[in-house]
Formats: sequence, C-alpha cells, structure tokens
Amino acid sequence: MTSNAAAGNRIVGTLRTGDGKGVVRMEDRFDTDITDLWSALTDPGRLARWLGEFEGDLRLGGEFRARFFASGWEGTGRVEVCEAPRHLLVMTKQDGQADEHAIEATLTADGDHTILILEERGMPVNLLAAYGAGIQVHIEDLAAHIAGRERCDAEARWNELQPAYEALASRLG
Repeated sequence: MTSNAAAGNRIVGTLRTGDGKGVVRMEDRFDTDITDLWSALTDPGRLARWLGEFEGDLRLGGEFRARFFASGWEGTGRVEVCEAPRHLLVMTKQDGQADEHAIEATLTADGDHTILILEERGMPVNLLAAYGAGIQVHIEDLAAHIAGRERCDAEARWNELQPAYEALASRLG
C-alpha cells in the first residue's frame, strides 16, 4: 500500500492450504526504500510503533517474546533466517498453543519503492479468514507507520475486511 492510497476495501491477501494447515499471503508495494522497510520490520523500536511489544533478540538465532497490538496475539518466537534487507523467517508460538506458525517476509526493491511479500503458514484452516483479515490489518498498520500516520482502529478495520476474507476462504473448498 503506498502512503497515498486509502485502505478502503482493497484486499492485499490470498488464502490457501498446505499440508492440512492454512496459509495467508500478503503482497503490497510500499512507498519507501528496501532499507527503511527492513528496519520497520526488524528494529524493536520501530516495531513498537506499529506492530507490538517485543522483548529479546531479533537477530539470527535469537528468541523473543511479543504482544501484537491489533490482534492481541501473545507468544514467543525465534529468528530462523535473517538476510538483511531481503529475507526474514521467524517461527512463532502463541501462548497456550502447541503448533508453531512460520512468518516469512521477502522484500524486493522496486525503484524508490519496496514490494513486501509476507506469508504466514500453519494456522487452522477453519480460522483462515480471520487470520487473513487480521494480517491485512497489520500490513495496513505498517503502511501507516511508513507514511507517518497512526495505526488504524483494528477492530473496526477487521470487521470491514472479514467478509472479503470469508469469501476467499469459501472458495478453498
């Protein structure tokens, strides 16, 4: 999402299944260079402005504890791949849950802009639409941060996005 675009009803995610689990893929173009977007995704101080609170080590092999503002997610994670400024893979585990989720970010420079592909894998298929809407809220909060704006009203925005993601999930079959 560029800093000039309004969120509206624009859907930046796709849903699919793999190995019996849900996969949410977001792809968007940001109005900033790759180094700045990488910093927004990996610097704890910047993450605290748009995504949530992080404690621990966000470098390769590091472990962390986090709480996301928009979704209320709380849990732990570890950094599996950290190839600045292009590729990040973290494994996360929500408090009280046994299964891990993979969150993978791939950044590609596009002139003065950056394309971000973010894929989260491992969620229950029956909750895929909810995850899709929630992850898009996070992506929109990242775009707002890059543009110097505040995070959105996460609950209101999730409610706006949910029907579109329900429709996507219903096509999975």
